[in-house]
Amino acid sequence: MPTLLRPPLRHLFSIACLFGAVTTAHAQAVLAPDARLMLSRTAAERAGLQHVGLDFRDLYGVIHAESSWVARDGLGKNGVVSRGVAQFEPATAKAVGLRNPDDTVESVHAAARLLREAAAWSAEKVDRLRLPPDQRAARLREGVSIYYNLSTRGRALWNGLNTSELPVETLRHIRNMRVGALKADRLNEQLGGPRLAQLPAQLPSGGARLASAAVAKTEIPRATPAKPQALGTIEWAGRQGEPGGRQRYVVWSNGAVQRQAAAGEVPAGAIQWTRRSG
Repeated sequence: MPTLLRPPLRHLFSIACLFGAVTTAHAQAVLAPDARLMLSRTAAERAGLQHVGLDFRDLYGVIHAESSWVARDGLGKNGVVSRGVAQFEPATAKAVGLRNPDDTVESVHAAARLLREAAAWSAEKVDRLRLPPDQRAARLREGVSIYYNLSTRGRALWNGLNTSELPVETLRHIRNMRVGALKADRLNEQLGGPRLAQLPAQLPSGGARLASAAVAKTEIPRATPAKPQALGTIEWAGRQGEPGGRQRYVVWSNGAVQRQAAAGEVPAGAIQWTRRSG
């Protein structure tokens, strides 16, 4: 089996500390990027993700989407607490054989097993669509993210094509999982790892939903009003004996009335309206 990379001695020490550390619900030791990559590689190979169209970059990506690799306790919409870097709820942890969600190593291996299950589920949906290879690979990864992010009832609504109709949180999870996978890809290259096939381009599913959610929090600029047009003039000479002489006003289409210098003779006390032609 080819070696992913040959880390310096200090990084090997970090890995040794990782495997020997005792974690608690509040211990949030953050792994160095190279340690994250090595752990993802080991867990992905052990779970056989390469046999279901995935690799360690997808595993790295899902942990990035769940917690950015910082162990924490989260609270879902269902009121259930999720724990660790992989954000396992108690029932899911039990289903994949995870005893301690706060153990980073154990959690990443459990997440890899769940990703293999998710890929099999996603493939059943996607293969019915008879897509070209690149599109199939992209849809497969969408399904993996959906499976990981949603409940059984929520994920059942996905048919492989209606991704944009899913909750915004799920669309964000799909996007963040890809961002994490791309980070793992760049990190693998920087550290001299093996050459890998390019990750498939993300399909434009849900982009409009995410954009509209962002716009809702942004002030929308007001449209520039049309330039007002002069409708006509009013001339008034005032009442008999009042000082001030003649006055002229221009009436505009926006309701404004603007005073101007008078022109011509207007009988005292009279009001003369002149409408502009056109």
